[in-house]
Amino acid sequence: MAIRILTTGGTFDKKYNEIDGSLVFKETHLADMLKLGRCNIDIKISRVMMKDSLDMTEEDRILIAEKCLETKEKLLVITHGTDTMVETAKVVAERVDGKTIVFTGAMIPYSFGNSDGMFNLGSVISFVQILPQGVYIAMNGEYFSWDNVKKNREKGRFETIR
Repeated sequence: MAIRILTTGGTFDKKYNEIDGSLVFKETHLADMLKLGRCNIDIKISRVMMKDSLDMTEEDRILIAEKCLETKEKLLVITHGTDTMVETAKVVAERVDGKTIVFTGAMIPYSFGNSDGMFNLGSVISFVQILPQGVYIAMNGEYFSWDNVKKNREKGRFETIR
């Protein structure tokens, strides 16, 4: 069964701009990461947007949900910025049924070389294949139901609410 990855931006795909020192978006690193990880699964990658999640609007979140509905695949991974991942997962959960959708991201850009992105990508590919239908967030080897997770900014990780 094929997996569709929808890219939306976030730290996962940021690159360092050597001219002004900012973090910017160019292209997704996902194809290179899957090749490096020797992934043998049928995975299709679609770019929805390349945005910092702090800049996402309600319209952006609805667009992500619509893309989930449009894709024929039942297994979806969404790469997303960690700051508002939970908010987007809520919108998707309210609008999409009958699919397994797992969000992931990174705290450090993949392009920096010491990113958690590679580990998170491998984890999310495994989780999306074994979890029942629903919407989840997967970070740092753990998965959470979209409605029972928060980002702990002080510790730099996701954790259950209750």
